[in-house]
Amino acid sequence: MIELADMIRELRKQLTTALADGDGEAVRFELGPVEVEASVAVTREAGGDARVRLWVVDAGANGKYAHAETQRITLTLTPKAVPADGGSPRTVLITGGEVDGER
Repeated sequence: MIELADMIRELRKQLTTALADGDGEAVRFELGPVEVEASVAVTREAGGDARVRLWVVDAGANGKYAHAETQRITLTLTPKAVPADGGSPRTVLITGGEVDGER
């Protein structure tokens, strides 16, 4: 399992790669809201710095985490590109090649 934050971090990395691949291309695509659906295990840590953590569950791992409560969540993310100078965010344009198994 990975933490939900790690999954979102990897999604951001992949979108950034697609954005860079689109530089100089004649045809680019505006990136609209991105919907991500995942099964997550909710765990609570004990101790002085107790916190609740959300772990993305692998499809075959549900039985392994029976002690944690699992939930299905859907996130809608609206990506924006923020210039390095801190200017106004802008719409993201992406392009890239097809990846095996991609839908």
